[in-house]
Amino acid sequence: MNVPVEPEMRVVLYGRAGCHLCDQARTMLERVREETGEGFVEVDIDTDDALREQYGELVPVVTVDGVQQGYWRIDAARVRAALA
Repeated sequence: MNVPVEPEMRVVLYGRAGCHLCDQARTMLERVREETGEGFVEVDIDTDDALREQYGELVPVVTVDGVQQGYWRIDAARVRAALA
């Protein structure tokens, strides 16, 4: 079993292929990036057994500085506040 490593970007979108809520979260994070200049990285949980077990059906999950900001439908204002 692999131990998940938090990517070095401040904002991480955990998701999976074919997830319409993940597509919505990505669009929201792209808007936040345009406003704040803070990029994000995407991690496909299905490429890692530990991540798949940790997040399962909760995707998408967004973290800022390693702190979970939400899952399923993520609030852009909460992400912006966490970045401030």
